[in-house]
Amino acid sequence: MKHLLFSGLVAAGLVGCAAEPMKLEQERSYILEWIGERPLMDYSHLTLTLAADGRAYGNAGCNHWFAPYQLDGDKLSFGKVGSTRKRCAPALMEQEQRFLQALEDVQRWDISPIEQVRFWPAQGKPLRFWPEEG
Repeated sequence: MKHLLFSGLVAAGLVGCAAEPMKLEQERSYILEWIGERPLMDYSHLTLTLAADGRAYGNAGCNHWFAPYQLDGDKLSFGKVGSTRKRCAPALMEQEQRFLQALEDVQRWDISPIEQVRFWPAQGKPLRFWPEEG
């Protein structure tokens, strides 16, 4: 009987200690790791922040980008993406264009088993982000 009572208390304690599930947070920056099936080029730093006022913005690797967004539960969509017009190395520009186009195709988001934030298009692989530390 004591063993059963102890087991029940341990189980109740473990439930109480369960971590809260991750969520997509506004006013937090995320760092992009993958665009679809391709990882980012070495030393490129692409970011995304969802502002509380419905604007998204970040660094696309070469240029700064911005777009309106709508978030409703697990549904996420971006409007027309704009950016500054600085020129960089051709490979970096190609990666930037893939990223900006992929943003416009996003339809939903989720959190992977390894706690990556994923933005999913209607078809294909997701954009994969890590929350920025700090």
